Amino acid sequence: MQNLSIVEVAKKVCPAVITIVVSKDLPKVEGFYMLPFGGENVMMPKVKNGKKEAVKIGGGSGFIISQDGFILTSKHVVEDPEADYTIIVEPTQKYQAKILARDPINDVAVLKVDAKNLPYLELADSNKIELGQEVLAVGNALGEFHDTVSAGIVSGLSRFIQATNNFTKQAERLRGLIQTDAAINP
Repeated sequence: MQNLSIVEVAKKVCPAVITIVVSKDLPKVEGFYMLPFGGENVMMPKVKNGKKEAVKIGGGSGFIISQDGFILTSKHVVEDPEADYTIIVEPTQKYQAKILARDPINDVAVLKVDAKNLPYLELADSNKIELGQEVLAVGNALGEFHDTVSAGIVSGLSRFIQATNNFTKQAERLRGLIQTDAAINP
């Protein structure tokens, strides 16, 4: 794809870029009440006993790597083993995903959906990437804005960073990363 224009690459790549919706069955909140604590009022949820509802708790992007439904994404997108993961290929095409593998060192996960004839991207050899090479970042920004494309260059190779999960405060050292200046949303 090196000699293709940004428009040509976007047209080829976007159909295989998917949204991952993370949801979980949580107690149904029917309102809130105020509870005095330390001289202040704290808002507390009013929960109906035994009632649960599916609640979206997160999301991310990924891409399909085979016609029969194998998907690659970041491990941090699918890290909750108790959550449900729905893959949205198009607004009318949704599938439940099964997590096959999570790699915390490389922040990569492999998912599988039960589908056929999906658009997909072939993986290339990341060892052939060069410093200064043009790159595109393609995803579904914030889980809402489909087919978001930004351009940049490879700013660095074989980077190491310490990443911390904001919820669990668990830290992981990620290695072998490709740094880019292309705009990427959280």
